[in-house]
Amino acid sequence: MAQQILNLVFFSLLFLTTMTLTRGLSKKCRVTVVPTTPLVTFLERVQETALDTFGEKNFDAKLYVDLSLKLNLSKTEKAFDGLPRSGENGTVSVKDLKEFIATYFDDAGDDLLYYDPVDFVPEPEGFLLKVKNPEVRAWALEVHALWKNLSRKVADGVREQPELHTLLPLPEAVVVPGSRFIEVYYWDSYWVIRGLLASKMYETAKAIVTNLIFLVDTYGYVLNGSRAYYTNRSQPPLLSAMVYEIYNRTFDVELVRKALPAMLKEHAFWNSEIHKVTIQDAQGCNHNLSRYYAMWNKPRPESSTKDKESASKFLSDSEKQQFYHDIASAAESGWDFSTRWMRNTSEFTTLSTTSILPVDLNVYILKMELDIAFLANVLGNKATMESFLEAAKARKNAINSVFWNGKKGQWFDYRLTNGTICKESETWQACNQNQNVYASNFIPLWIDLFHSGL
Repeated sequence: MAQQILNLVFFSLLFLTTMTLTRGLSKKCRVTVVPTTPLVTFLERVQETALDTFGEKNFDAKLYVDLSLKLNLSKTEKAFDGLPRSGENGTVSVKDLKEFIATYFDDAGDDLLYYDPVDFVPEPEGFLLKVKNPEVRAWALEVHALWKNLSRKVADGVREQPELHTLLPLPEAVVVPGSRFIEVYYWDSYWVIRGLLASKMYETAKAIVTNLIFLVDTYGYVLNGSRAYYTNRSQPPLLSAMVYEIYNRTFDVELVRKALPAMLKEHAFWNSEIHKVTIQDAQGCNHNLSRYYAMWNKPRPESSTKDKESASKFLSDSEKQQFYHDIASAAESGWDFSTRWMRNTSEFTTLSTTSILPVDLNVYILKMELDIAFLANVLGNKATMESFLEAAKARKNAINSVFWNGKKGQWFDYRLTNGTICKESETWQACNQNQNVYASNFIPLWIDLFHSGL
């Protein structure tokens, strides 16, 4: 959804030979893995059995990890283990598996209820005043009406018995992307909020921010999505941009006050050891930049069967774990799955997301730093404002020093390695020679940051 908003993707070769890493990156191998839940682990087994039983045609792996239990996990797992199986692979018959799923599970999405937004009106006052064509206005109002179809409320049962659901118990109403995506997604929410503001639905927009703050307070960062299997990664950090946009329409100081601690936590998360990489330029100056780095080295539960199939090309467990780490990190980027992250653009298993410093991620964080400075000033917090203005200056300098290619007249992603699997004792250096690195998308909305006088 959100990916369709992006444009101006530049493709070219990067040939930077003067920069090196100032510290070893052997810790890249030691991925801190966020534990999953017993329910998610069990649903992955159901997912795999469903693929064997129903076949690949019309198979959606995500469906099975979105199911919620009717009974407790112990009874459900016992019934699953007792299903009749045949053949060497222990295949369950279509009839038996369908009966088991109908008996022990509610349908995916049943734990999210349709909700009428309190601030929805069929035609908001002052809606798209500059649009005069009657046909275009009629179409715009049809799009506006979709908010009612996409608005949901988490069912009370999710809060009362969270162990029966992979859906997370968000406190406020939500807006979902739609289709098979029946939960909140992080960076989609930014574009949702931009639309809600155009529709004058300010309370719904604030509710979305409240839910994201809840995730930060609970997990330390905004999750990729509001499912238990998304707790190992985030998505492009746009929480501060959401608060900034809402404040500019509503001047709601209390929302800013409530959101500032969460924005500070999120900034710390994206500048923590796993995400931060220090680069030394040709002049000997050190620059701190960030990368995508999911806390996961296993198949993604929502796509477990497919990830295992892709990883079957690798012989060693360490290679498989690195692939799983890079594919989860590509999902964290929101670009799942662009050839941008691949060493060989025709081979999916050459993903090396964690070995690339992306231009756009660092611009998102620059925007975050400027937003926090602005919003801290709204609250009269001068110390925080000044601190984040300094951080923004440093990041802008880092972006221009590390990513800018004057000959091409573009900013480029920066590849840290040649893509080989690291060893625990190895000190990594940037090996950009003869590496094809795709230029990053650069979002016009924020390109003026580089001309803002910082």
